[in-house]
Amino acid sequence: MNRRQFGLDISGLLLCAAFPAGAGEAVAATPSTKPNAAWKALLPADRYRVLFEDDTERPFSSPLNDEKGGGTFICAACFLPLFDSAHKFDSGTGWPSFWDALPGAVATRPDLTLLMRRTEYHCSRCGGHQGHVFDDGPAPTHLRYCNNGLALQYVPSGEPLPPARAADEQTAVFAGGCFWGVQAVFQHLRGVKSATSGYSGGHAGEASYAAVSRGDTGHAESVRVVYDPSQIYYGQLLRVFFAVAHDPTQLNRQGPDAGTQYRSAIFYVNDEQRRTAAAYVDQLERAKPFAQPIVTQIVPLAAFYPAESYHQNYVAQHPHAIYVVVNDFPKLERLRTAFPSIYRANAPKESP
Repeated sequence: MNRRQFGLDISGLLLCAAFPAGAGEAVAATPSTKPNAAWKALLPADRYRVLFEDDTERPFSSPLNDEKGGGTFICAACFLPLFDSAHKFDSGTGWPSFWDALPGAVATRPDLTLLMRRTEYHCSRCGGHQGHVFDDGPAPTHLRYCNNGLALQYVPSGEPLPPARAADEQTAVFAGGCFWGVQAVFQHLRGVKSATSGYSGGHAGEASYAAVSRGDTGHAESVRVVYDPSQIYYGQLLRVFFAVAHDPTQLNRQGPDAGTQYRSAIFYVNDEQRRTAAAYVDQLERAKPFAQPIVTQIVPLAAFYPAESYHQNYVAQHPHAIYVVVNDFPKLERLRTAFPSIYRANAPKESP
């Protein structure tokens, strides 16, 4: 539901379409230079639509609306702290609301959609849309920052704030059979900041393990890799993907797992990745290191849906599982011996 359309139910429209607050001019900020394509690869589809396509979630749909604990609310894209829980209040609108933002955290701009003038505000670092600010809030500011819950993450008091997502991080998405072993392989590469198991390449607007396993959505089990290009480059990820992470000659299967959800695919996030992947596959096809033809798809990334928490870090958490011992540990050993310069023994864990 795009906020530039009139699809909001009327109660939400009336509550958040009041005349705008005098929230001041835009705050000077040092913005992230990450292109939207990179954010699209990093974020779940619903968060991306809110943050970078100015979508609006339905009222009362976010659990953060009822969050009453102490802590900090941070931008769901770049992790910049935006609001202190001490400034949160129940506005009755169905969206998380605050009477003040942290200093310099948000910037504003006029919004003339919905046939009226409102004040939109967004993260001052990455530009991710958060919501609108109105002048009907409580003292002492009398402001109401009406925020999309999907645009925020909540960090309880006592827990460390996550480091900011660097503007030079890059993202790659690969599908190579069961995501347990593929995730583990990429987690053991120097320069990889995170590897997340999930689902990509389907026709449905959402994905779950049960639906993907039934073949209902068209998605493939995939892994989203966030990496530092100053330490490891995309071509090295491709080499590991083809040489270690999976067998690119198996059509719609990997080892004991059969079905289109186990297909081999590269989901590129920009044209440079597309060209690099196509050139590397062409090089492999001419060199013929495999006995059978390569069947890897090279397709644009439409969306990435993180898998359920019990699928994250599965190899590390279940080292004695027969499937892991037989199918995944041999991949890690091949990685260690074939790529010693970029292998690391201590892999970072993906947060559930």
